[in-house]
Amino acid sequence: DGMNVLFIVVDDLRPVLGCYGDKLVKSPNIDQLASQSIVFSNAYAQQAVCAPSRVSFLTGRRPDTTRLYDFYSYWRVHAGNYSTMPQYFKENGYVTLSVGKVFHPGVSSNYSDDYPHSWSIPPFHPSTEKYENDKTCRGRDGKLYANLVCPVDVTEMPSGTLPDIQSTEEAIRLLNVMKTNKQKFFLAVGYHKPHIPLRYPQEFLKLYPLENITLAPDPWVPEKLPSVAYNPWTDIRQRDDVKALNVSFPYGPLPDNFQRQIRQSYYAAVSYLDMQVGLLLNALDDAGLSNSTIVVFTADHGWSLGEHGEWAKYSNFDVATRVPLMFYVPGMTTSSLGQGERIFPYLDPFSHVLGLVPQGQSKKVVELVSLFSTLAELAGLQVPPACPETSFHVALCSEGASIVRYFNASEEKAEEEKVGCDDTYRCFNEESVAFSQYPRPADTPQWNSDKPKLKDIRIMGYSMRTVDYRYTLWVRFYPNNFSANFEDVHAGELYMVETDPNQDYNIYNNISHGVFFKKILG
Repeated sequence: DGMNVLFIVVDDLRPVLGCYGDKLVKSPNIDQLASQSIVFSNAYAQQAVCAPSRVSFLTGRRPDTTRLYDFYSYWRVHAGNYSTMPQYFKENGYVTLSVGKVFHPGVSSNYSDDYPHSWSIPPFHPSTEKYENDKTCRGRDGKLYANLVCPVDVTEMPSGTLPDIQSTEEAIRLLNVMKTNKQKFFLAVGYHKPHIPLRYPQEFLKLYPLENITLAPDPWVPEKLPSVAYNPWTDIRQRDDVKALNVSFPYGPLPDNFQRQIRQSYYAAVSYLDMQVGLLLNALDDAGLSNSTIVVFTADHGWSLGEHGEWAKYSNFDVATRVPLMFYVPGMTTSSLGQGERIFPYLDPFSHVLGLVPQGQSKKVVELVSLFSTLAELAGLQVPPACPETSFHVALCSEGASIVRYFNASEEKAEEEKVGCDDTYRCFNEESVAFSQYPRPADTPQWNSDKPKLKDIRIMGYSMRTVDYRYTLWVRFYPNNFSANFEDVHAGELYMVETDPNQDYNIYNNISHGVFFKKILG
């Protein structure tokens, strides 16, 4: 009787979590989940912006197949009538439920979060979501602003709550309904924070005294960064507190003290998120469902916190594309529970618990486009077939292979040995790779560089991440027929991870490209 699925997706969360080795962030509940899970330390999104990333992993297709690089089209009409992961579970007897931000709302999910195709009942959105960008942040002068940095007194907020608190309450209610009705479920819960504005209950600031907050290790724009690769963080510039700083476009920089405040608030928002995840998993325990529910935890993409002089997402760097990814599978990542034994007791972030060590950690490079196949396999459903080269006419297929084969660390080693690296080129072909991409309107930073509309895209940055390097080509792109011309290369980047983990020293011009070029085209 396949397992239930609890699929938790977070907006803009980079892996700043205790279980990923972050020494500053207090994330006891997510760390506790990691301690019972297989944790992927090299997981990457296919495009570092909300709608394209979510449509990609929910359909199992890459952005060039969903033809969504912005927010303004619905794949079923615009590209092909592709099945989604929740739709597939629904067709296989699951009750599928959506709470919060799972699909990106608006045109890109047909103004309905793809209901009724994907969900058994209409998706739930918190009633207070509509105040997200309102003036709810109290300034030093006592007036209300629409700030980026926004610790708040929750009792003063509209309806005395915040969207993620409402989502947790609804998700818990649905878990209890499913338990009572004894129905097999696929429940997706989408949390907003730490997406901007960084609005969270002000008590979380206590966890992060400003004097403990450092700047990014590389807060400068790298000398050899092609200007097309830079994202000028325009969405942040529109916030009242950032506007007041009068920062020059496009390279800034923001004052050091304000950088620290952003980083402090991002961490505080992560601990607030951790509390919500803790309450949700505790409720899974309360309902007696922890032994029969697969839990997946991930994010739609990362977020720059001042690295390379950049903020937000909108780039191909690891800080924007790398995400947390963990799978808790009862009986597979943990031994079975005794009757009444708790696996996810709620942990209070304020009485700091020592970081728990992940159950299993895989360094394999993996992609979010593999989620659909992976979850199907874990739930015992037939794994969707691999897509043919062009798949616009194919309703059910996936461009990401299942990663269940990496769940056992010893199997991971065996696989490496099996490849037999006597032939360098063959080895090169066998390594695991993640592809990401980002569109730009021009070779230099513009006001619409972060979020160009389809008709304005002139260049696409295709990026390939392996365990050893990140290689990116910025090539001519034609939005009218969604094609890229790899013979018209505008710029390139190559960073060697071992010697340059922060990706600051672009050595693209120092090397010959034959073998990299072949692989990115492959």
